[in-house]
Amino acid sequence: MSERIERSGLRWLWLSAIIFVIDQATKYWTVQALDLYESYQVLPFFHFTSARNYGAAFSFLGDAGGWQRYLFTVIALAVSAYLIYSLKHNSQLQRWTNIAFALILAGAIGNVTDRLLFGYVVDFLDFDLGFYRWPTFNVADISIFIGAAIMILESFFAPTNKGAAKGNKNERS
Repeated sequence: MSERIERSGLRWLWLSAIIFVIDQATKYWTVQALDLYESYQVLPFFHFTSARNYGAAFSFLGDAGGWQRYLFTVIALAVSAYLIYSLKHNSQLQRWTNIAFALILAGAIGNVTDRLLFGYVVDFLDFDLGFYRWPTFNVADISIFIGAAIMILESFFAPTNKGAAKGNKNERS
């Protein structure tokens, strides 16, 4: 069994576990150290600010009345199951895809853990550039963003199957 894990994308689950632990530890620190909406300035444009997100990204559906908690929980669990399934069936040679999936998985599990425990996601990273204030976010959100960025970059730069491309080109001629 362990040989199968070594040959699949599941070997990257250690990355998911580390990110999950960092995410939960920083959220725990935030809840313990700061009252809701309390803010601690780190740099002139960066604060640790205790916030709650009842919605999804950028507080989408945050004021929808509570049902969104269950919707986003089901979506996150479904995405997580798909990512684990994909990692299991991916070759170890699909390094960047596996890393991306592991990062997205960590973020999804980190935020769904908050939803299940508290009914909201704990956010605390707060950037105010003066001309624009970014919505407060957390380590899980960073992990999801980096995973998605890797997938996008890989779609542009990953080698394609040239044999399949030639076959399609010949069919059109």
